[in-house]
Amino acid sequence: MSINLQFHAFAGNPLNSIPGNPLSPSAALESLNARILGNDHSSPSPNFKVLPFRNGRPLVSSTASSGEFLPIWHLGWVSLDDLRGIFENSGAPLNGDSLVYLGSSAEDDAVYWAIDVSAKVPELGTNMDMELRFVELRTLMVATDWENLKAMENLAIAGNAKALLEWHNTSQFCGHCGEKTVSKEAGRRKQCSNDSCKKRIYPRVDQVVIMLVIDRENDHVLLGTRPKFISQLWSCLSGFTEPGESLEEAVRRETWEESGIEVGEVVYHSSQPWPDARWFSREDIREALTLADYKKGQKTAASKVEQMCKGVEKSRSMAADFNVESGELAPIFVPGPFAIAHHLISSWAFSDQNVL
Repeated sequence: MSINLQFHAFAGNPLNSIPGNPLSPSAALESLNARILGNDHSSPSPNFKVLPFRNGRPLVSSTASSGEFLPIWHLGWVSLDDLRGIFENSGAPLNGDSLVYLGSSAEDDAVYWAIDVSAKVPELGTNMDMELRFVELRTLMVATDWENLKAMENLAIAGNAKALLEWHNTSQFCGHCGEKTVSKEAGRRKQCSNDSCKKRIYPRVDQVVIMLVIDRENDHVLLGTRPKFISQLWSCLSGFTEPGESLEEAVRRETWEESGIEVGEVVYHSSQPWPDARWFSREDIREALTLADYKKGQKTAASKVEQMCKGVEKSRSMAADFNVESGELAPIFVPGPFAIAHHLISSWAFSDQNVL
């Protein structure tokens, strides 16, 4: 059955919802640059915390646990002074424009940043004594204790930071005139460097619909699979919303394109194209949800994160950890509680039991 979460994975970022942030992005950047240049003589001075990323993977550490508790991973925040020292040892200058502002908190007097250190500081994440490693975000998603609010908030912070850094990597040139772009507002937006253009560029948002298609009798649901990736994983159909298209229209179009099924009424549930769609009965879905050992997969991924942080399995790819659900005792299995598809499916399968 479904695990009740306070919010979906990657939602609930506490740095996006802190009322009265003590510093605006521009003020935060000014203070950051003053600290980097050694000109910050203000008292007291905020505590700058930076989350490094390499190839889209955040720096994390892991705390071992005993008994039935999961090993807990933590974001590998690095102080600005330590980061500057790491850059200096690598011969790479640290520039404020290479950091992206994530938010600030008056409660802990901290200002939070993210930085992409790919190919800049190769020694970061390799020090065996520090037990810090760059770990695939999808692995962390599975390894997270989904009922632990702080762990889910850390996942949301890491997800937001990765999205901003990926946007910076893909928006280095102006789409209007082709000139280079420069970071503005502490990395929260960019602007064309061409004085005759100066086009403002903001982080891209791609609207996506994900839908659970139910038959007229409310006895079967339509799920899709991609067998060349995971043979027995079935999930909701999904797709991007096209320009000028409503969410309801996108649901109908994507369902028709992927399965040839016409959709009638569209009902909103809450805020992922797969061929080979197939109808499944309520009994099939209930069996899959009941027998799939999500906790086992969660513990497996959490243990692997702990091993990576201790330097074990350094050469092993962790990408496959996204699919660690068991599913061995059921004819099919569906995504785990970290996926919105899980909650769409389980809310229908157990609709008579008030499961959300």
